[in-house]
Amino acid sequence: MQIEVRFFASLRERVGRAGARVECPPEARVRDVWAIAAGGRPQPPNLLAAVNMEYVDLDAPVRDGDEVAFFPPVTGG
Repeated sequence: MQIEVRFFASLRERVGRAGARVECPPEARVRDVWAIAAGGRPQPPNLLAAVNMEYVDLDAPVRDGDEVAFFPPVTGG
């Protein structure tokens, strides 16, 4: 299945691109999408993710045509 992936902020720099379209197996989870789209780069701690603009857990399933966005942890002060 095809998943559209977006990387934001420092993650864009980490993986060297703003987005990609990747092929994932039918039972893929958000964490699997990271592994495929990030080209084997380790998943950063406290990674945030959204599927179709809704924040989800990294174990959330994905479906064909979904958009998965990855964000670095947000800090404030």
